Amino acid sequence: MADPMVTQIEAILFAAGEPVETTRLAQTLGILDRDVEPLIDQLQQRYLDMDSAIRVMRLGRSWQLGTRQEFADIIRTAMEKKRMTPLSNAAMEALTIIAYNQPASKGFVERVRGIDSSSVINSLVDKGLLEEAGRIDVPGHPIGYQTTPLFLRAFGLESLEDLPEPRRKKEETFTGELEGYAASGDVPQDADAPADPPDTPAEDAPPDGAAPSDPA
Repeated sequence: MADPMVTQIEAILFAAGEPVETTRLAQTLGILDRDVEPLIDQLQQRYLDMDSAIRVMRLGRSWQLGTRQEFADIIRTAMEKKRMTPLSNAAMEALTIIAYNQPASKGFVERVRGIDSSSVINSLVDKGLLEEAGRIDVPGHPIGYQTTPLFLRAFGLESLEDLPEPRRKKEETFTGELEGYAASGDVPQDADAPADPPDTPAEDAPPDGAAPSDPA
C-alpha cells in the first residue's frame, strides 16, 4: 500500500503550481527534510509505472510538477502559446556572470562587461530569471542578485552544480563579488551606481560623454 504522504506531496505540488522547497514540504508533513526525497522518488515511480505525462522536476532544493519533455510541442500547440522571446547577447552575458558569481551586484556585472547593465538586469528580474538576494558584504553594500528556480527550469538544470565549467582566460581575475573587489582594489562609489566604463574608440563614443549602455 502506498504511503499516504506520497499522495499528500502530490496534492501540495499540484495545488502550488510553482516550486515548493523541501523544507516547506517537510514542515507541512511533520517529517525531516531528508525524508522528503524518498517520498518524491515514490511519486516519480508512480508516474513512470502509469506511463504518465506528468513528472516531478527537481529545481535546486525545490520540487515542481511538470510534463515530460516529449510533450512540449503538443502542449504548446494546444495552448497556442508563443515561444519565449530569445534572450539578447547582452542578457545572456549578464545572466552568465551572475549565475557563476552569485550573489553579484549590478556594479560587479558592469565591471566585468565594461558597460552599463542596469536595464538588462532589470529585464532579467522581470522575466523571473533573476531575483534580489539582499545586500552584499562589500564596500557600499550593493544589492546582490541571484538566479531563480525558473532559471534552472529554463536551462534544463536540476541545480547550479549542473552548470558547465566556464572557459576562463588566464588574465581573468573576477571569481566572485568579494574576490573581484579585492583583486582590483577598486571600491564602488555608490551601492547601485555603475562603475566607470573603459575608454571607447572615438567612433563609438556616446555624445556628451555619456556612458555606453545596452539598448532597452
